[in-house]
Amino acid sequence: MRLKEQTSRGCATVTSMNLKDQILADVTVAMKAKDAARTSTLRMLKAAIVNRQIEKGGELDDEELMKLLRSQVKQRRDSVEQYEKGGRQDLVDKERAEIAVIEGYLPQAASQDEIDKAVAAAIAETGAASVKEMGAVMKAVMPRLAGKNADGRAVSETVKKKLTPVS
Repeated sequence: MRLKEQTSRGCATVTSMNLKDQILADVTVAMKAKDAARTSTLRMLKAAIVNRQIEKGGELDDEELMKLLRSQVKQRRDSVEQYEKGGRQDLVDKERAEIAVIEGYLPQAASQDEIDKAVAAAIAETGAASVKEMGAVMKAVMPRLAGKNADGRAVSETVKKKLTPVS
């Protein structure tokens, strides 16, 4: 494996690497750049990957790694919410910086327009008319947004908004 160059987000551009190898290479790049925050975040990711591999009993493929990264982002978003309630702006900033690093490895998030279109199509497909049928709509929507890194909370709120009758 040969490193070509360092990109603007501080990641190494490497030929023919999977996501796990990319993260491991980026730990080294961040350490050499003396970027403590990025190094810390990438080390936490590396530990999470190793833990998940131990649970699985084998190597993770890129799809499983994406799922792991999305769950790491979700955990940090939940932490941000809690820290904001507790008035801990220093920790909020730290968590948001970690989210930015992790999201650098995820595909670009689905836009609100893409989410709206997928929800409308799923509602038409399922024939849902009330919030009681939200579960069926969510089951139909999520596969449509697979691979687009759609935030489940945003999708859920959109489904709820479209199924709630306007009074």
